[in-house]
Amino acid sequence: MSKTKFSGLGHYELLFIIPNKFTEGEATEIVEKIKKVIMEKEGNITFSEFWGKKKLSYPIKLNSFGYYSLIEFDLPGENLKKIDKTLRMSDEVIRHQIIKKKIKTAEEMEREKKISEKIAAKNIEKEQKTEDQKKEKEKNKDKKLELKDLDEKLDNILDTKDLL
Repeated sequence: MSKTKFSGLGHYELLFIIPNKFTEGEATEIVEKIKKVIMEKEGNITFSEFWGKKKLSYPIKLNSFGYYSLIEFDLPGENLKKIDKTLRMSDEVIRHQIIKKKIKTAEEMEREKKISEKIAAKNIEKEQKTEDQKKEKEKNKDKKLELKDLDEKLDNILDTKDLL
């Protein structure tokens, strides 16, 4: 956590990992506990997503797997340290990260939507090109087979003694 103090209502994103020693049911209960902690500290949860069990890139406290969860919330800046301290002291969370996020305006969200649509259209176009290339290769295979047949017929004709 940064030593700077945040004042006013901020929009934050919390990503945390629950160790694999808990079952998935217990992990969802832990997520609910963390949501309660945020609400007790005058927070308002705007988005929550449970990503489930994932393999860690390196072992953390002898755990190779963990349950990932993401929570976005609005919170007064002075209460952020309290949530951070609660998460650091908890045995139920092996890693967490809180990031201050900028709240997007409707214009920014519309612009991002247009960009993602353009990217999706380009990807579809690219997939179509690869499919067309595959079809072209299949057609070329058929042509090669026809040339083989022609070669065999020509050989048969040349082998006959009637020509001379």
